[in-house]
Amino acid sequence: MDKVYAIQAGREVRVFVRPDQIDDYSASKLAKDVAIKIEQELKYPGEIRVTVIRETRIIEYAR
Repeated sequence: MDKVYAIQAGREVRVFVRPDQIDDYSASKLAKDVAIKIEQELKYPGEIRVTVIRETRIIEYAR
């Protein structure tokens, strides 16, 4: 995991991962593992959405 944020009053967890270190299958498994861990360790009303973000950004500048 690179960065983790809890947003929307704790109703969503966003996990940022590096695309060179994790593939799509592993990202899906990570999301499921985080959701299971939250279910086991926390008591909360409603649901918490877990989002794993794996993206590549390429930026070029024209001058």
